[in-house]
Amino acid sequence: MKTLITNIKELLQVRHTSIDKLQGQEMKDLPSIKNAWLLLHDDLIEDFGTMDSLPFLEADSTIDATGKIILPSWVDSHTHLVYAGNREQEFVDRIHGLTYEEIANKGGGIVNSAQKLQATDEESLYQQTLTRLKEVMRLGTGAIEIKSGYGLTLDAELKMLRVIKRLKQDSPIHIKATFLGAHALPKAYKDRRVEYIDEIVNVMIPKIAEEQLADYVDVFCEKGYFTVEDSVRIMEAGKKYNLPAKIHVNQFNSIGGIKAGVENSALSVDHLEVMTPEDIEVLKGSDTMPVALPSCSLFLSIPYTPAREIIDAGLPLALATDYNPGSTPSGNMNLVVSLACIKMRMTPEEAINAATINAAYAMGISKTHGSITKGKKANLILTESIPSYGFLPYSFGSNHIESVFLEGKPIN
Repeated sequence: MKTLITNIKELLQVRHTSIDKLQGQEMKDLPSIKNAWLLLHDDLIEDFGTMDSLPFLEADSTIDATGKIILPSWVDSHTHLVYAGNREQEFVDRIHGLTYEEIANKGGGIVNSAQKLQATDEESLYQQTLTRLKEVMRLGTGAIEIKSGYGLTLDAELKMLRVIKRLKQDSPIHIKATFLGAHALPKAYKDRRVEYIDEIVNVMIPKIAEEQLADYVDVFCEKGYFTVEDSVRIMEAGKKYNLPAKIHVNQFNSIGGIKAGVENSALSVDHLEVMTPEDIEVLKGSDTMPVALPSCSLFLSIPYTPAREIIDAGLPLALATDYNPGSTPSGNMNLVVSLACIKMRMTPEEAINAATINAAYAMGISKTHGSITKGKKANLILTESIPSYGFLPYSFGSNHIESVFLEGKPIN
């Protein structure tokens, strides 16, 4: 089936050749075509150009996009979409002055979510997650990474990953699965952290690999959670089973996690709210993508990733939501792009690049997603009539998306 979209006010993120990522000054450039047309063939982008060069094309359907902008759908490379219930009481606790660490120490946080998830059957968990997934698709997300990590037992982690596998099969959105057994220390392993790491490395990862349930491994490398040494063990175990790493680092403290991630060829290092000059230096020349999660900073009232320092050092940067029940109960990538501009001093061009091309790299899908390029997936956002693409981050809190196309088909 062929779909022709004509009279596009501006076609954004046009790349005539596929690129993996953008870094430093490159992120300031957002190539576009004004007064454009775009041809979709089944699930792929077939061709595009200016309206004055539009040849005669036979199409099954034609869409007039006068006054509207088209850009690639958002790529959300870091989420915890599979969870049971919510944690709104912790939200109230924080209003009353409790810190993230204090809430965790009194039985809240990740362990709280783990208890709820362990008591929830797989079908109910699937239905809850499917509802969230449909919501983020309508908000413009066309590819998403989903982590486990609220199970903290072999059976519960497998349950989460099997839910993700079902979502992959049932949904038009592109999904990658990440095993995050090292999200927090289970109650059963209190004061036995090394034994739990042994369980992850010797039991969980081999079983997950055997069932082909994950694409990546992850670990929360942070004081009070898992050490750099723990993280290295898990990353090395993942390598043995062809599971590259995507790791949580530098959310509250800089303890050497970024260096460990780079040395172990991590695809991405995520959070980065606390960065030192040494952290920035070690990322230079690496293939590891730094990923910022600004809506987490908004919700927890913690520092924002220092985007200007990272980009001005010549590094790349990606954006993601961190959608989860405790620290970011939102999967709205439009808000993330706005926060990047408002709070992290990124330009609209940098923020859009970070949420498309660079985010696709952080998911390992830059060959197929993240730009308007012939042969890439026809995953698109069609805006309402808006004055410019800068209006998208400017008008935070408003949804200016008219339609989302996934696999070449409109979903709303």
